[in-house]
Amino acid sequence: MPLLRQVVHQSMTENVRMALDTLRTNKLRSALTLLSISVAVTTLIAVVAMLMGLDQSIQESIQSYGTNTAFFSHLPSGPRFGRLSKEERQRKPLDYDDFLAVREFCKSCANVTVSLFNGQLNWARNKGEEVSGLDFRGTTADFFSVYANAVVTQGRGFTESENEHRVPIVVIGEDLAKGLFPNINPIGKDILISGQHFEVLGVFQKPKGGLGGPDNSDTRAVVPYWTFRKMYPQAKEHGIRIEAFAGQLDVAIDQSRVALRRTRKVAYDKPDDFDFQTSASLIESFHSIVGMVALAVIVIASVGLMIGGIGVMNIMLVSVTERTREIGIRKAIGARRQDIIWQFLVEAMVLAATGGLAGVGVGYAISTTVHALVPTLPTYVPLWAVVVGVSVATSTGLFFGMYPAVKAARLDPVVALRWE
Repeated sequence: MPLLRQVVHQSMTENVRMALDTLRTNKLRSALTLLSISVAVTTLIAVVAMLMGLDQSIQESIQSYGTNTAFFSHLPSGPRFGRLSKEERQRKPLDYDDFLAVREFCKSCANVTVSLFNGQLNWARNKGEEVSGLDFRGTTADFFSVYANAVVTQGRGFTESENEHRVPIVVIGEDLAKGLFPNINPIGKDILISGQHFEVLGVFQKPKGGLGGPDNSDTRAVVPYWTFRKMYPQAKEHGIRIEAFAGQLDVAIDQSRVALRRTRKVAYDKPDDFDFQTSASLIESFHSIVGMVALAVIVIASVGLMIGGIGVMNIMLVSVTERTREIGIRKAIGARRQDIIWQFLVEAMVLAATGGLAGVGVGYAISTTVHALVPTLPTYVPLWAVVVGVSVATSTGLFFGMYPAVKAARLDPVVALRWE
């Protein structure tokens, strides 16, 4: 048995060496043949790298809101395709009374807060500095407890007393603070937000993940609810976020739904006229989108691999024709059919695997370049993607190299020796 394994090993090593010699001898032809396989694997690696990095970033960002929380709004708040239905377009927004009902009825809620938005493209200005695209809202003091990413690192958050007295104060995001106050401490300074004056009370720590404002920046501007309501009396868009006690999120959601259905007078036989999302449901929705993108990539890569496989088969058929006399000599000195088959199969697999390795290298280079050019777009190449890319490329060579290998093995040695 040890002798047999040694013979098999030597035979395989010789086949690989012969395959590499063939690649070196026909560089241009081999490169053209490998192009489609390389492009397919490059596409696979590059897209997987960006999707994996984006997935990790999105999960961190969503979970930064709090894994034991849920957000209620009158319209679907998660990712979706297509237009809103007629029923969704006719829904009335949530209001402050809805918030009060949830806060009173939800016994499994540790905290409940409400956010009010003005539905405008908001901006902030300080002297010559201006930042647009703010996450601008009015909310209660419980905001700083309910939102896990509402960590104030400079100054402080506002109190419920300041909310009730409509004090014009604001807590701003880290990037917004750097943009408006590049070299000074912003605490106590005055800023202009969409035409209204506020005093900076605190600065949020920038949350992890990739769901920030423009360029993934932390451009939050959070003011007391009643201050916001006084300055924007026409604002109607409310959102309610609940924080459940440990292990009671599902119960808290049910209790909140009952409270909202009652206050919004939804008939018992009618569906909810509002929507809610949890961190888990948002991640699941994002994964469904990633799955569709991955399916499209698989289809594109499969087409490339099929074209590359046909190229491998063609070059192997040409190789069989060119080496007919060599095949005849090998058979004349005792080579068996399986020896000839394995010779050409190994050559086809090495040819395809080389294309796969080249695709992995180019795909990794593309993902690294993209991350360097766009730092907010993370990339990550998992080991399984590399293994899958090379394995699929090698399998393509095995499949499409079978016919040329069998054809070579079936050659009559007498006829082959006469070939010129």
